[in-house]
Amino acid sequence: MRDRFALRLVLLGVAVFVAVALWRSWPSLAPSLGLGKNAAPRAVVARGDLAADEKSTIAMFEQSRASVVYISTRQQVRDFWTRNVFSVPRGTGSGFIWDDAGHVVTNFHVIQGASEATVRLADGRDYKAGLVGVSPAHDIAVLRIGVGFTSPPPVPVGTSADLKVGQKVFAIGNPFGLDWTLTTGIVSALDRSLQADNGTTIDHLIQTDAAINPGNSGGPLLDSAGRLIGITTAIFSPSGASAGIGFAVPVDTVNLVVPQLISQGRYIRPALGIDTDDRINRRLVDVLQTEGVFVLRVEPGSAAEQAGLRAARIAPDGTFIAGDVIVGLDGRGVAGVGELLGRLDDYRVGDTVKLQVRRDGGIAEVPVTLQPGT
Repeated sequence: MRDRFALRLVLLGVAVFVAVALWRSWPSLAPSLGLGKNAAPRAVVARGDLAADEKSTIAMFEQSRASVVYISTRQQVRDFWTRNVFSVPRGTGSGFIWDDAGHVVTNFHVIQGASEATVRLADGRDYKAGLVGVSPAHDIAVLRIGVGFTSPPPVPVGTSADLKVGQKVFAIGNPFGLDWTLTTGIVSALDRSLQADNGTTIDHLIQTDAAINPGNSGGPLLDSAGRLIGITTAIFSPSGASAGIGFAVPVDTVNLVVPQLISQGRYIRPALGIDTDDRINRRLVDVLQTEGVFVLRVEPGSAAEQAGLRAARIAPDGTFIAGDVIVGLDGRGVAGVGELLGRLDDYRVGDTVKLQVRRDGGIAEVPVTLQPGT
C-alpha cells in the first residue's frame, strides 16, 4: 500500500515538473509548433450591392413593420376551492392597424374566449384593447386602442380579386411569440374553403406557402408593394407547425366586413329569407342523389316569399316532397349550404341576384332582392 502511494506521489511530481517546464518554454516553443501565426482577423470582402428584389423586400418590411401589432390575451378563471377569480394568460397572436382611430384587425379565434387583450406596438408601447365587433363566419375581429395622435400608420389596403397563383406574398406576424417576423412565399391557390373550429365554413381563402405558424394568426398578408391582400388565419398541418400550406382571409372580404363591425359591432349578412340546415341538406343530397341547397322553409314576408321560392313539405302520407333546390347563383354553381352563404357574401343587402333552382324536373331562374340576415 505504501509503495503504491509513493509511486503516485512520484508520478504527480513528474507531471507538475513537465507542466512548469512547458509553461516557461512556451514563448520559444509556440513558433516551432506553428502556433500564434496568422492570428489576426481575416480581411472582409466587400459584398457589393444587394439584389433588387432584396432591396424591395427590405423596404417593404421596414415600411410595414410599424403597422403590425403583437396581441396577448388573458382569461378569467375561478378557483374551484376558494371561488376566487384569477386572470391568467390565454394566448398570443398578431394584428394590424386599420385606421387612424386606433382600430386593430385580427382573427376572431385570436381573441375568442378571452376576457382582456393587450396590444403591443412595434415601438414597445402596450395598450389595453377594447372589443369593437366580431364576425365568426369570416374569422375576423376588430379591437380598438386609444393611441391618440401617435397612431402608427394603417396598412395600405390592396385587392384580392385580381390575385394570381404564383405571385409573391409576404407575411408579418409573431409566430411562437417571436415578434415581428417576416416570411415570404407565393400565392399557391385561390378560392379555398376551410371549416373553422366553430363549425362554420370560411370561403374564398387565399392559399400560400409562406410560413405561417401559431402566433401568425391575425397578421397581414402583403403583396410586393406592401399592400394588404389578406389576413393570415390558419395552417394545414397535423403537427401544428408550418407545412407549406397556409390560408388567409382575402382583403376584399375584410374590406366588406370590417367597416360594418366598426359601425354596427356585427356583420349583417345578405340573406334570401329561407331556412336551410347543413346536416339535413347533406343527408338529402345523399338520399336523393342531387346536389344543391334544399329550401326547407320560406320565411313569411321575406324576400324569398316575394320572389316565389317554394319550400319542401311533407305530404299527408308522410312522403317528403322537395320544393326548390338552389343549384346556382348568378350562373355560378352552388353545391351546399356553406357555398351558398359564401356566394351571398359577394353581394350587399339590397342587391338583386338570380337564383338557378331545380323545380318540377327543370331549371328555373328566380330573381331575389337580398334582405338583411339575422
